[in-house]
Amino acid sequence: MSNLKKLAGQTAIYGLSSILGRSINFLLIIVYTAYLSKEELGAFTGIYALIGFLNIVFTYGMETSFFRYATGKNLNPEKVYHTTQSLLITSSLILGSGLYLLAPVIAEAMNYPGQAYLFRWTALLLAFDAILAIPFAKLRLDNKAFAFAGAKILNILLNVVLNLTLIIGIPYLMDSGKIPEGFLGYRRDWGVEYILLSNLVANGLIIPFVWLKAGFFQFTLDKAILRPMWGYSIPLLFMGLAGVTNELISRLLFEYLIPANFYPGLSSREAAGVFGANFKLAILMNLVIQAFKYAAEPFFFKQSGSKDSPKLYAKVMHAFILFCTVLMIAISVNLDWLGPLFLRRPGYESGLFIVPTLLMGYLLLGVYFNLSIWFKITDKTNYSFWITLAGAIISIATIVFLVPIWGFMGAALSTLGSYLTMCIICFKFGQHYYPIPYQTGKDLSYLIVAFSLSYFGFYLNLGEPILSFFAKNSLVLVFILLIFILERNQLNTYFKGSNKN
Repeated sequence: MSNLKKLAGQTAIYGLSSILGRSINFLLIIVYTAYLSKEELGAFTGIYALIGFLNIVFTYGMETSFFRYATGKNLNPEKVYHTTQSLLITSSLILGSGLYLLAPVIAEAMNYPGQAYLFRWTALLLAFDAILAIPFAKLRLDNKAFAFAGAKILNILLNVVLNLTLIIGIPYLMDSGKIPEGFLGYRRDWGVEYILLSNLVANGLIIPFVWLKAGFFQFTLDKAILRPMWGYSIPLLFMGLAGVTNELISRLLFEYLIPANFYPGLSSREAAGVFGANFKLAILMNLVIQAFKYAAEPFFFKQSGSKDSPKLYAKVMHAFILFCTVLMIAISVNLDWLGPLFLRRPGYESGLFIVPTLLMGYLLLGVYFNLSIWFKITDKTNYSFWITLAGAIISIATIVFLVPIWGFMGAALSTLGSYLTMCIICFKFGQHYYPIPYQTGKDLSYLIVAFSLSYFGFYLNLGEPILSFFAKNSLVLVFILLIFILERNQLNTYFKGSNKN
């Protein structure tokens, strides 16, 4: 139980930085929907989906590989750090240069004529992200949670301040006559450009800070270290690509697959903006999963040598599902007021009905992360490729066939379907090679009941807003009560253990 408490403590610190930082960043959706057009928001959705794909290419699984070999018994952690960081800097320079040169071709292919500069900035942003990946991983491995959290929050705050200055502040000062029109070359017709620039500058500014906290490196490429790491990481690269396919392919392809005039009054890129804005509302589930992942990945590896680790992994999975199902219901039943609160202009509410499906998809992503520990600690990472490939195939097929028919919901179902497929396959192989005593029947019941309550609460309408609010949120209380009844023995054990400590 002390191990669970340690994981919970680490999750709380990482969660503070992830949830606080990303929540502040999430609030930018208010700015974007209020000050940018739906078309500009569509461009933001598509370009950042591309960035998500290319981030995986630029880091190619080396973050997880670093954890695996830096915690091994036969290698010096500092040498692993120096070698891995040197490799990523070298590859980032090569990949970034290639993308920079190809920017005009990419701009034409994605229907951004004359805007090659967007993809040149993207190349720089990806390079910055890649050379920060291993220092951030080292902070996690060294249990420097506060340094990690501080760097993440600083980055987010810089990004937010720059966004607010460029999108709101400078136009306001020009309108009030306090600064001249075109101040420092400012262009009023830019939207997504200022989002990219803000992100790029913020990431560049924190590089010295993160390197200082993690420890500066000596440039070295030790073949004895790189050879096994390379073999370990390549399957993870494909797993990562399939993973972002499942998460981002709908946002990348939506505007190119939705039929013209499918949504009256909206162009394809504007419809993509509506879809992307509603996708953002599911971020609260993703925040929890990301915070959990930061703490759980090094924790799982460190506990892998214990004979009781399978039981511990099962307890972590069960606790994760309990918490996330409550969160899913709480968000879903309150979308009638949460949606307009964050999506400021009219028209975005037409996509709210997909949010419970997206929340469930993200929850299954967290379940898959728990399940995937078996192939990471048994060095069978080659299975990750086939599992994630199956998910990617389901995701792409769903988008291609259902977006032209069902629009927003077709794209949302791609996320849910792909992660569900990956969970099923990963569970089956995991129980064969590394059996873990999951509470499968009970966990599945919680997921099904919670998803049903989420949609029931979303559509529940008693006519009076106050009555509807209390009726919707009573479903959350009912589900929590159900947990307390069914989990009372485990909860009693936990609290008794807490009192003894």
